[in-house]
Amino acid sequence: MANHKSAEKRARQTIKRTERNRFYRTRLKNIAKAVRVAVASGDKTAASDALKVANQDLHSFVSRGFLKKQTASRKVSRLAKLVNSLN
Repeated sequence: MANHKSAEKRARQTIKRTERNRFYRTRLKNIAKAVRVAVASGDKTAASDALKVANQDLHSFVSRGFLKKQTASRKVSRLAKLVNSLN
């Protein structure tokens, strides 16, 4: 347990950041899952709509500092490739 004032503050900050990061990680997985489910159902319009949402959300994560720009681009690219396979 923390014994100094600064260590107590660091412990509080760690708890807040852990909770925030857990939210973003879960959201990230759910975004990708929504696109994959839409592709699996074979619905091109639903898949493209889910991809649009994924693109917006992933790039908003970049602006918040949760993801690096290249990571978001790579994930969006892979999801787009999956959606484009629905021809």
